[in-house]
Amino acid sequence: MKKKLIEVALPLEAINAASVREKSIRHGHPSTLHLYWARRPLAACRAVLFAQLVDDPSSHSDQFPTLEDQERERQRLFTIIEDLVKWENSTNEEVLERARSEIRKSCGGELPPVYDPFSGGGSIPLEAQRLGLPAYGSDLNPVAVMIGKAMVEIPPKFRDLSPIHPGLKERSFYRNVEGLAEDVKYYGEWMREKAWERIGHLYPQVDLPKEYGGGKGTVIAWIWTRTVPSPDPAFADVQVPIASSFVLSTKAGKEAWVEPIVDKQAKTICYSMHSGGTASQIALAKEGTKAGRGANFRCVISNTAIPTEYIKNCGMSGKMGRALMGVVVERKGGMIFVAPDEIQEKVARSAEPDWRPDVQLPNDPRNFWTVDYGIANFGDLFTTRQLVALNCFAGLVSAVVDKATQDASKAGMAVDNLGLASNGGAARAYGEAVGFYLGLAIGRSANYWSSQTPWGGGFIVQTFGRQSLPMVWDYAEANVFSSSTGVASVKVV
Repeated sequence: MKKKLIEVALPLEAINAASVREKSIRHGHPSTLHLYWARRPLAACRAVLFAQLVDDPSSHSDQFPTLEDQERERQRLFTIIEDLVKWENSTNEEVLERARSEIRKSCGGELPPVYDPFSGGGSIPLEAQRLGLPAYGSDLNPVAVMIGKAMVEIPPKFRDLSPIHPGLKERSFYRNVEGLAEDVKYYGEWMREKAWERIGHLYPQVDLPKEYGGGKGTVIAWIWTRTVPSPDPAFADVQVPIASSFVLSTKAGKEAWVEPIVDKQAKTICYSMHSGGTASQIALAKEGTKAGRGANFRCVISNTAIPTEYIKNCGMSGKMGRALMGVVVERKGGMIFVAPDEIQEKVARSAEPDWRPDVQLPNDPRNFWTVDYGIANFGDLFTTRQLVALNCFAGLVSAVVDKATQDASKAGMAVDNLGLASNGGAARAYGEAVGFYLGLAIGRSANYWSSQTPWGGGFIVQTFGRQSLPMVWDYAEANVFSSSTGVASVKVV
């Protein structure tokens, strides 16, 4: 039986380097479609598929009779792999065709089919398709199936089509599925504009302090801290912060931190923003109101201990609240941090969603930590403003499908009533394809539009930074209309 190249040797250094580099690529990478765990590097999948289909030179002793001949041929194949795994060559037809030619030579002149029964993030079927192999994949996870359809099934249906939207076309020549990509971008912007008309009032600009020149600034994110009633009976009617940190930026020369201003007599707590500061001030602010490990805090108004069980009881009894302690604002060349004002907090609390998810979170203390603190329902993971935004954008997807379908018809695409589920390939299916990708964008945005997203010092940390749902004490609420790179919004499509 013939040995395949993968059984003998691989240019592992080149494959590993390309796989590592791939982790830093965001624009245009399939991983940006939707979060999926354990996604396999595309470069590695491409190399492995090639190497397990191409014969090792030792299998053809008639053509390569000596070890030296075999090694020279092996190095030639390695060169093909080294070119193949480079990200910039992932759509290079010349490089891909060289690989396909070698596969045909080892497979009787044919490009054999590839089937991945547990396709997950879809890397193997996608790379098989890129190499010209008939690709099939399946998975038990519906999210994996959805990602697979987005990467492998839908694009070939609309290959080599020009965009159908009525706006100004940004390019005069389109290849592969760039026309579909251009339409997704166009209708994503259209959807964003419609959303602004409906809910833009919930995302007001902020008044800038005089030291920043005054005027108005666009918010990137609102920084909230969770609160509980003080355990001290004398201040039981005061909501005190349970913040893991008061520091918003540790960048040298641009340090920013929040100071809770306590008025014991008036029984009030407000929040002041500071720039710069001494090392000891920054170190103290980093501690927030934490008192030891785990969910143990201290009361800023009485210095009374706030133990874990007390916080859990407050959460389960509906006494856990939140307070706005800082605002991150867009500024040319970076961002600034300002103290909150009554208008910003009032607008945030005025949002009333028409619908909220009503599904219980798993009671799994090892992975879902929020349940013990009263955040036991999917709807509890979001602020009311976030729910309004997600409802609005999700509700606009059907409008996008109808509009894109009509525009496709006007652009000359055939008309029928067959959608994607019916294996359609005309105007209706095209409109649904555009809506499908925008739906994925909203799902990806929800990963950043929750109350489980910490502020990472210069960006919003996604909800699922790991395969669990830990309790987050202070979080960043994104402005869904901000264009900052610190915010993931539907505009990313």
